[in-house]
Order: sequence, then structure tokens, then C-alpha cells
Amino acid sequence: MKEQISKLFGLTDRSATITDEVKNIPVNSIIPSPYQPRTLFDDDRIDELCQTIRTHGVIQPIVVRIKNNTFELIAGERRLRATKKLGLDTIPAIVRDFNDSQAASIALIENLQREGLTAIEEAAAYQQLIEMHDLTQESLAQRLGKSQSTIANKIRLLQLCEPVKLALMERKITERHARALLALDQEEQQVKLLEEIIAKELNVKQTEVRIAFLKEAAKIKKSRRVSFTKDVRLALNTIRQSVEMVTSSGLNINTSEQDHEDHYEIIIKIPKR
Repeated sequence: MKEQISKLFGLTDRSATITDEVKNIPVNSIIPSPYQPRTLFDDDRIDELCQTIRTHGVIQPIVVRIKNNTFELIAGERRLRATKKLGLDTIPAIVRDFNDSQAASIALIENLQREGLTAIEEAAAYQQLIEMHDLTQESLAQRLGKSQSTIANKIRLLQLCEPVKLALMERKITERHARALLALDQEEQQVKLLEEIIAKELNVKQTEVRIAFLKEAAKIKKSRRVSFTKDVRLALNTIRQSVEMVTSSGLNINTSEQDHEDHYEIIIKIPKR
């Protein structure tokens, strides 16, 4: 399946005519892939892989390319990490001749075909593939065998503010929580509700109810603000102009203004002497 998808992205290997010779290369000579979409690695899963490698060795070679006289990893990040953790000196690898675009695409596709990517990592990978291959969301969905709405919903998560994206990365909230928070435009609102979701362990339905309440409260507040603008602006300006006139005559007047929820307060202090 992965090979078929690679062909759909035009990633037929130019080195396919060369036999895929497996070489044991030093792990210390391999640099990480700059295109790796996965940023979080489960230590327990790495430990499980270590046990497998300790018993059976590295069954599937990693894939690398030569760049700047060193080996750059293309596929097999978890295998490489487990091998290093075991303290092994070498790892079986296949050296391929890929350019930057091909290397990036292979790294993204390989990880998209595996479980464990967070929703944000998956969304970022989709966005990168769209940009690299000049695709639409619909054409990407067709190549990956997914629905266009699935791709669109993932990519929309990238619009969330950074604290929410981080919480989703760390799996403190679910993808459905995150999608619900997209209904809040202001970062301050998203962060405040995020903290409430985590602290009170709100489920998705409870989160959606809170969002509906916040949006309704915002409408009421906006309505009050409009009413305030129409009905009170003239009175406020008149008071301020009057104070300025008296002050210009030489009288030292102190004023303070406060905007309360249901009224506007102006305090004018006129000295007796």
C-alpha cells in the first residue's frame, strides 16, 4: 500500500535499477531527517522495539540518503532510536538516491501510514504534502484514500492557538475537543476554556455547551456595547467638553472614568479653594 501511494506522489525511486543492497552503517554517522513529522516518541513503544531488536535484530532496514558526505535518515526513526538505546554500533540500512522533495515526501508518507501521529502532526504532514506537490485538499485525499472532509478537518486544527495545539500534541485533550475550540475566535477564550477542560475534565459535549454559552454571552455584550455607543456617547462627550472648558479657565479639576458592566462612571472633583 505504501509503495502504491508513493507512486501516486510521483516518488518512483530513480535508484530502482540498482539492487537494494543492505549495508551495516555506523549509527553515529546518521543524522535525523529534517522532514520528520513525528515530534513525540512513546518511550514504552521504543522499549518494546528494543526488546524485539535484542531478540531478533533489526528485521526491516532503515532508509537513508547521502547528503553532505553523511547519511541522512529518510525512514526508520524509531528503529534508529531503539538501536542507539541498545548501544549497538551499526544498523542495517538501504541507501537511496532521493532529492529533498522526495526525501520529505517519503518521510511524511511513511509516518502517515503508521499509527501514533498526533492530530497536529498529521495535519502538519498533510499541509506539507499539499505545498510540496501543489495539490488541493481533494486531490490529496484521493491519493491517500481518505475523504476530503477528513483532510480539511485535520488541517483546520493548525488554526488553533499554540497552547491548544501543544495540549493536543501532548494528548491532554482530544481532537474533538480541539475542533470544538475552533469555534472561539479569540486566543484568550481558547486558552481559558482549555484550562477549564483540563481542570474539570470536561467531555466534548460539556465543552460544546460551554462554547455555546460563551458565544451567546459575547453577543449580549456586543449588543450592550452598541446600545452604549448610540445612547451615551453624546452625554459623555458633553461632560468631557464641559470639564475641558472649566479647566481652561484656570480651575484645577480632577476627573476619573471607569467603564463598568452596566454603567459608565465619571468622578469630577472640584476643589473648594
